[in-house]
Amino acid sequence: MLRHALPRALPVCLVFLLSACGQEQPVKVTVSPALVVQPQPSALAMQSYPGEVRARFDPQLAFRIGGKVTKRLVDEGERVKANQPLAELDPQDVRLQLDATRAQVTAGQANLNLVRAERDRYKTLLDRQMVSRSQFDNAENLYRAGEAKLQQLKAEQDVASNQASYAVLRAPQDGVIAQRQVEVGQVVAAGQTVFTLAADGEREVLISLPEQAFGRFKIGLPVEVELWSQPGQRFSGRIRELSPSADPKSRTFAARIAFTEGKVPAELGQSARVFIPSEGVSPLSVPLSALTAENGATYVWRVGQGNKLEQVPVRVGPFGENSVPVLEGLKANDWIVSAGVHVLHQGQEVRPIDRSNRTINVAVKE
Repeated sequence: MLRHALPRALPVCLVFLLSACGQEQPVKVTVSPALVVQPQPSALAMQSYPGEVRARFDPQLAFRIGGKVTKRLVDEGERVKANQPLAELDPQDVRLQLDATRAQVTAGQANLNLVRAERDRYKTLLDRQMVSRSQFDNAENLYRAGEAKLQQLKAEQDVASNQASYAVLRAPQDGVIAQRQVEVGQVVAAGQTVFTLAADGEREVLISLPEQAFGRFKIGLPVEVELWSQPGQRFSGRIRELSPSADPKSRTFAARIAFTEGKVPAELGQSARVFIPSEGVSPLSVPLSALTAENGATYVWRVGQGNKLEQVPVRVGPFGENSVPVLEGLKANDWIVSAGVHVLHQGQEVRPIDRSNRTINVAVKE
């Protein structure tokens, strides 16, 4: 009896098995996250020039008279106050000259007293008609000449007194001694630079511009300044001053860059780099990790409609340390994948995220 039931049950089992195979569960598709970025202005769009932080005002200090330096009261890098003595000359010669002018003033005063008395005497005699008019006029002229001579001698005394004070060189304002170019015992001429003072107040950056590109720079051109002590942080500025002539040795033109922001933490002597926009269209740049290549062509993965990936061919410029300029193929508002590009494929759906693992709402604009 069992032998007759097996052939009948076998077809029924096969039917149940086939029906079970036709009811497979659908496979759930997992949307992988993708790190995305937008193209940034390329560093090649800016030309950079090294510079040094200087004071807005840095007068060169010098004695107004010549002489031998007997005292040097400050050194390079020392902070000074307004009217503080910096150096002194040998005062012996100017003091002797001052004494000589004082003696001349005394002699001039005595001569004036004499000619005044003589004039008064002749005037009395003239009133009595005991002398002629010409004799009185002669006495009057001698008096006027003596008065003028005394005024001249007093002026010379004032000059000698000023020169005696010029033997001491004083700071015109608060600041720091940037350079020292004198030693005790050295003989200096009038007007010869002794110190360079970096006055307190505004700070600027001094750079040198190349001769072949000097024509495109102009006063007021906006720039960016990055201090060596604060890498990655840029301060806005402008070209305040351009030298009209080139340096005879380097054949470069000096330019001074003024900060346009508020207080900038720039100290004297700091190294800085000035970034000046290049002429023409500024290219964009993307991270090196966003590039991939196939069959000799370079492309990136752009997030399109519905967060679907699009393979976009691009033309790139010279590779940098961390990025590469994109000359053609991308727009500034594109979102591109910047990591894991070698495992992606056309039309793949992704979940765009930024470096903080936050989901990005990519709005595609045509």
